[in-house]
Amino acid sequence: MSPYLTAYPEGLPVGDNWVPCADSAPVIFPFDGSTVAHSPVGGVEHAQRALEAADKAAPAVAALSTGTKRAILLAVHEALAARRTELENLLVLETGKPLVDCRVEVARTLTTWASAAEEVSHTHGETVPLDLQPLGEGMIGYWTRKPAGVIVGIAGFNYPLLLASHKLAPALAAGCPIILKPAPNTPLTTLWAVHLVREVLAAFGAPAEAVQLVTGGIDVGEALVADPRVAVVSFTGSAGVGHQIARNAAPRKAVLELGSNTGFIVAADAVIHDAVDAVIRGGFYANGQACISIQRIVVVEDVAQAFEDALLSRLDEVVVGDPRSESTRVAPVINEASRIRILGWIAKATEGGARVLAGGTERDRTILPTVMADVPEDAELWCEEIFGPVVCLRTVPDVDTAIRVVNESRYGLQAAVYTKSLETAFRAVNELQVGGVVVNEIPGFRSDIMPYGGVKDSGTGREGPRFAIEEFTVTRMAMIRP
Repeated sequence: MSPYLTAYPEGLPVGDNWVPCADSAPVIFPFDGSTVAHSPVGGVEHAQRALEAADKAAPAVAALSTGTKRAILLAVHEALAARRTELENLLVLETGKPLVDCRVEVARTLTTWASAAEEVSHTHGETVPLDLQPLGEGMIGYWTRKPAGVIVGIAGFNYPLLLASHKLAPALAAGCPIILKPAPNTPLTTLWAVHLVREVLAAFGAPAEAVQLVTGGIDVGEALVADPRVAVVSFTGSAGVGHQIARNAAPRKAVLELGSNTGFIVAADAVIHDAVDAVIRGGFYANGQACISIQRIVVVEDVAQAFEDALLSRLDEVVVGDPRSESTRVAPVINEASRIRILGWIAKATEGGARVLAGGTERDRTILPTVMADVPEDAELWCEEIFGPVVCLRTVPDVDTAIRVVNESRYGLQAAVYTKSLETAFRAVNELQVGGVVVNEIPGFRSDIMPYGGVKDSGTGREGPRFAIEEFTVTRMAMIRP
């Protein structure tokens, strides 16, 4: 058992205490298949108990002062920072991500809590000139933002601590109780973080029920999402599951941060070295298991061969090995099912005419960094989200075609273009059908304070503390005749 697990109680943080669970499930270290620990598995009864507790706590959480909420968020930041190394190491074990990526995750988590603390005092409204119409002459009007109510946050397995924090911190800043459901593969770090948050809440006299966590299967998720006491569901995960959650949650709000098959355009005037460096950095990090890692590389034909040669010459820089090592950049994906799926997609694309330029196989449970070319447009490897260490090359005659090819997708989270031309850069910003456009940097760039989210099947709503607070609050209009 991991020594970090003694840091918090057994069971699940539900209500004002930790409640026991009859069932448990192993959390597996993807690198060697060993068991990190056994995690508690909740049931529908835990979900119902958490919903009841959150509903009862909502008035008290909404009544927390701005100063108290800010102090709580800063104290959580300090509590997490004090355990930074331990959190990084536990993330490596349960996610299988390289240590370098887990360090980035914890650093971004700390930024998220600190920025949420600063956004608390910016949650305000405006006056409204009601006397624009005759009926409102002599009246005073203004609107404020009020807590929406109970939040359900469901996070993906790839960045469990960070994704949970992007739901936890804004919910507390908004004055809303939140129930988290982590991914079954990666609950451990989130459990520890929730324990730390609840300790901070207790120190400030705030109800522990403001933050709860329930694990379990599909039935638990459905019980949480469909309950009428829930005001907002915030989900990070696959498009298919997100669509079902939105249907189950209706008519209440669903904030959906879903997948993508990220486009990366290399224009004829791009600095080839820089564009290749971006693929080395942005195509394989987190074992390729990131929503905005590079997947579809669309290169203008004038520089296509130079780009391909340069990329293949540098692929050895993507070191494959034990994720606990400082030098490792690619390790096994989260589980056997994902590994089999990715290798199957590679084989199917190859049968359809795609060429494997590098990789395409596995070694010691790890899919080697893979570069494909001529992938058919209808192959899963091109039109769906790979979520593995695979990138696909396509040559096009010009930037017009490149933009059209990137837009021919049901997804639209983020995309990138490498160019020296301001005209091309602004065309990409204006014409790419995505939630964010990155110029001359990896499409996986995300500042944790910016509005982050997609269009089309990549989701609805925006994350980032300021924007998530808006999602978790509702406007209330005051109309007064003195």
